[in-house]
Amino acid sequence: MSEPITPDPSTGSGRKTAKSAKASVESAAPQAATAPASPAPPPGDKRSRAVEALMRLASDRPWSDIELSDVAREADLTLSEMRDLFPSKGAILEGFTRMIDKIVIEGTSDDLVGEPARERIFDVMMRRLDAVAPYRPALRRITWALRTDLTSLGALNRMALNSARYMLAAAGVPTEGPLGFVKLQGFVLAQANVMETWFEDDDPTLARTMARLDRELGRGEKLMGRAEDMRRLTAPLRAFGQALLDGRDRMRRRSSRSERDPAEGEREDPAAAI
Repeated sequence: MSEPITPDPSTGSGRKTAKSAKASVESAAPQAATAPASPAPPPGDKRSRAVEALMRLASDRPWSDIELSDVAREADLTLSEMRDLFPSKGAILEGFTRMIDKIVIEGTSDDLVGEPARERIFDVMMRRLDAVAPYRPALRRITWALRTDLTSLGALNRMALNSARYMLAAAGVPTEGPLGFVKLQGFVLAQANVMETWFEDDDPTLARTMARLDRELGRGEKLMGRAEDMRRLTAPLRAFGQALLDGRDRMRRRSSRSERDPAEGEREDPAAAI
């Protein structure tokens, strides 16, 4: 991995690399005099403006008090423009998730290709926390506001599963196949648990957060090991069950052909010509 630099107390992140820090300085140089606390979107990028506006509002206002008209006003957009961009606050939040996914994916390198999957996932998760660090107050408020809303939790979980597919892909972990969903949901749960600790971790080195992440990944490894063992043990039973299903399907097809044309059997019988 790239050589680490001194943690930045303003973001609470201790894992930014020298390379990423240099890139951030170079990209921010033209706007240094007017740059806000969070990353400034391009002036013409209306979607980014809406996302950033929602996160700014959510950092100091209850989620339920934020209206779409508030977001449009904060983003300097008309309500009509907002309607073309996003149908709801949840959709804007999904846009934020995609923005963070892209940052993590674009920051992925081949440095950890030869390392165990656990190390690669650890790196991806910590880089994701680096990316969301400027939005921690907003994310804390949003998380607490939605955690008791079952409908919202279901939508957030689907959103998180889509993100997890790309995060695990960035870590070089396959998610297709019978156990793919177990990996995805496990990643989502681990990430949620880690963020609970991260919200309260004021240490610039994120020692508590990294310790929690290490525990969650260890638990995930054990779960996947058990799932793999269960799949191997039940393989003969599943094969037998599949054979029964295939046999039943063949019988149904034969029965269906007979019902469609009762005389079909007679035409196929050579003795019928006598």
